[in-house]
Amino acid sequence: MAQNKPYFMTIEGIEGVGKSTNIEFIKRYLDAKHIEYIHTREPGGTALAEKIRELLLQEHSEKVNEVSELLLMFASRAQHIQEVIKPALALNKWVICDRFTDATFAYQGGGRGVDISKIETLQQLVQDDLRPDLTFILDLEPSIGLSRAAKRSALDRFEKEELDFFNKVRANYLQRAAQDPQRCKVIDASQNLEKVAADIEGVLSKQLLSMGS
Repeated sequence: MAQNKPYFMTIEGIEGVGKSTNIEFIKRYLDAKHIEYIHTREPGGTALAEKIRELLLQEHSEKVNEVSELLLMFASRAQHIQEVIKPALALNKWVICDRFTDATFAYQGGGRGVDISKIETLQQLVQDDLRPDLTFILDLEPSIGLSRAAKRSALDRFEKEELDFFNKVRANYLQRAAQDPQRCKVIDASQNLEKVAADIEGVLSKQLLSMGS
């Protein structure tokens, strides 16, 4: 049964796409199916990784070098994988992660222009063969997403980037989805919440069916 199998699910998208809202829907769906899970996030997920998250999101008096940013992302991820993700999967739990390595390819690769081969090298070093089983990419026009984010709270260092940056991030997400359609499911986040939830539920139902639930 699906409840007894570990499963690694990630939720991706630019700012303002509704990740938090839809993760709550996914949690309620899994609760109804009596599937045991943990919910975590990146960057972050452990005490040390959350401190790295603070470094990444806050403003600094000096410009943050792209490679420094990339290494901080993977330093946080290394701790997160070893302390949270792998232990949960070893206990046959589902892991729901708010962003993972697809975000690094999208933000540092697409947005910052870091050589993709460098990201792939670090991915292999830090993750070995660990990859998500399913990734939801919540897709939305960046100008709309940024408008939503601005109404939500004070903007962090990433959220203050120019629109062109987020257009590149979005393009990278969609490119990755096209390259791996079996894992990556693109959800139109411009729809109303009920329709977005229905689309997510449709994907989850198919996944559970394929797992013999």
